[in-house]
Amino acid sequence: MNVPNRSLAQPINTWDGSAMLECVAVLPEAPNVVTFSFAAEDRSIFSYLPGQFVTLELPVPGGPLYRTYTISSTPSRPLCLTVTVKAQEGSIGTRWMLDNLKPGMKLKSTAPGGTFTSHHHRAEKYLFISAGSGITPMKSMTTWFYDTGRPSDIVFVNCAKRPSEIIFRETLEHMASRTDQLKLKWVVEESDRFRPWAGYEGFFNQLMLGLIAPDYLEREVFCCGPEPFMQAVREALQGLGYDMEKYHQESFQAPTPAQAEDYAEDDVIPDEDTKAQVHFANSDVTATCAETDTILSAARGAGLNIPSGCTFGVCGTCKIKKTKGDVHMVHNGGITDDDIDEGYILACCSHPIGEVEVEV
Repeated sequence: MNVPNRSLAQPINTWDGSAMLECVAVLPEAPNVVTFSFAAEDRSIFSYLPGQFVTLELPVPGGPLYRTYTISSTPSRPLCLTVTVKAQEGSIGTRWMLDNLKPGMKLKSTAPGGTFTSHHHRAEKYLFISAGSGITPMKSMTTWFYDTGRPSDIVFVNCAKRPSEIIFRETLEHMASRTDQLKLKWVVEESDRFRPWAGYEGFFNQLMLGLIAPDYLEREVFCCGPEPFMQAVREALQGLGYDMEKYHQESFQAPTPAQAEDYAEDDVIPDEDTKAQVHFANSDVTATCAETDTILSAARGAGLNIPSGCTFGVCGTCKIKKTKGDVHMVHNGGITDDDIDEGYILACCSHPIGEVEVEV
């Protein structure tokens, strides 16, 4: 009787952010757009919800830089994790990745986070609307449906400057050619020179919406892209009587002032003339600051490093445990009510009131 060699059996661990990510492949997608594929240094597998993000620590000159990127791969393919990045004008972190990140290099990263996922909003029909690199969470969610064979009627809309700048075009068209559950609709501002374009041309609007998805009122909508684009989509849907309870969007840009100042009238408002103290318990450092300063800025002023990404309460990278005192926190979805009940805060948007102690 053959006895299996138990020494070959390896326990399967799930990556939790403690092991570094090793770059294993660099794949060009479009002009200034690259997909970086990572494996966990400890060879653990990746488990997350399609549409979630990670925050990478980038070793740029002058100190580490934290940048949040949506995962473009899918948890149905758990051996690697990919992020697809686009270098915008003035990019620092993303530009560093495109110019320097090569296979074999290792980066620190947070564990996957975020609530922008179809898993939290199950529906029979979806409408995914994106622009530019906002396509990444849509690709992740769509690939998960494709891989798992789950019934899903998806109308997938992506807007780009030109056809040559559509990210994942070939990959998505391959999937669409093998299932009748995925309908792709490309919208471009202008065609490429000497290359005829037979798809939609112009800016996404109500007329296009009605042509692309006549049954949009029946669909759960997910939207991701630059804020002006998402605002246009919201206004188009609202103008057509869409139930906005079924609308979901992802953005790592700063919220509008109206959103950022949405607090109760009887809420405690920090006073710039009132001093506060923050004790960083793990470092045994105490910093004095104004109540209008954030915990994050107080930490930096004291020479301490709290990883952060968006800096306005969206990504959740700077989540820390508060053990004493009160803070005034106005976040934008980067922390759950359960986390708050357990004493966690976001350092980037929490202002100390009086004496506060945190685990940093």
